[in-house]
Amino acid sequence: MQQDLLHRYIFEELDVRGELVQVSDSFTNMIAGHDYPDPVKKLLGELFVTTSLLTATLKFQGHISVQIQGDGPVKFASINGDHEQNMRGVARLQGEVNSDNLLELMGKGHMVITITPVKGERYQGIVPLEHDTLAKCVEQYFVQSEQLQTRLWFATDVTAGQEKAAGLFLQVLPVNKEKSEVDFSHLEALSDTVTNDELLNLDAHTVLTRLYHEDNPQLFEPQPVRFKCTCSRDKTIDALVNVGKDELLADAQKNGEIVISCHYCLTDYKFNEEQIKAIFN
Repeated sequence: MQQDLLHRYIFEELDVRGELVQVSDSFTNMIAGHDYPDPVKKLLGELFVTTSLLTATLKFQGHISVQIQGDGPVKFASINGDHEQNMRGVARLQGEVNSDNLLELMGKGHMVITITPVKGERYQGIVPLEHDTLAKCVEQYFVQSEQLQTRLWFATDVTAGQEKAAGLFLQVLPVNKEKSEVDFSHLEALSDTVTNDELLNLDAHTVLTRLYHEDNPQLFEPQPVRFKCTCSRDKTIDALVNVGKDELLADAQKNGEIVISCHYCLTDYKFNEEQIKAIFN
C-alpha cells in the first residue's frame, strides 16, 4: 500500500465531493525527535490530515496554517502547509498530558485557520474549541465560513517509528440544495461504517469501493504529501540581524558560539564570533 497520498473524488450522480488522505512517513518524519506524549502525537496527526484536506478543498496556491491554542496542558499545536502538500508542524506543552480528549488537552481556546494565497487577500477564520474532537471543530468551521454541510472522519496510530494518520472528508456541492442534502445524508451514513483499521491500512481505492461501491466514486490523480521544513541558514541569518551585533557577539564570546534551533525540524544553526562579524560586515 502506497502511503502519503491525498485522493480527491466525486460521484457520477451525487452532488457531493470527497477526499481521503493517508500519511505515514511524512507524519513520522514530522514528529521525529520531539518526544511528544501519545495524545499529542495523535492530535498532531489529526491536524496534519486536516491541513492537507483543507488545502485541497480550498483550491488555491499559497500557504495555510491550522493552529489550535488554549490554556490547557497543550498550549498550542500547529500545522503549516502549502498547495503542493508540503507540511510541517509543532506542538508546545505547558502541563502534564493525561487525556486525548481535545478539550482536556487544550482547555479553553480556539482554532485559527489562516490562508495566505500567492495572489489575493489573506484570510483568517477563528472558531472556539467547543467540541471534544478536532473533527467536530473543523466541521463547525465549514458551517461558519462556507455554510456547507461537511463531515470528517479521522484515524491515527502512534506506534513509535511507524506512525500513521488518515482523514476522510465529505462535503455537499452547492448545486441543487434539496438533492445535495439527500445525497449527502446517504453518503454520510455509508461513511459512518468506516473503521480506523480500514482508513489506516487499506489503499484508497479499496476503502472507497467498500464504502461506496454502488455509487461509483471517481478518483482523480493522487497528490503526494510530504514533510518539508522551510528553515534555512539564510533565514536564520535574517533573524539574527534583527537581534543586533553587540548582543550576538556577547553571547558568542561567553559560550563559544550561538546555536539557533528550528522548532519544527530541530536543525541546529551554529555561528561563532567570526561568522557573526561577517554577517554584519
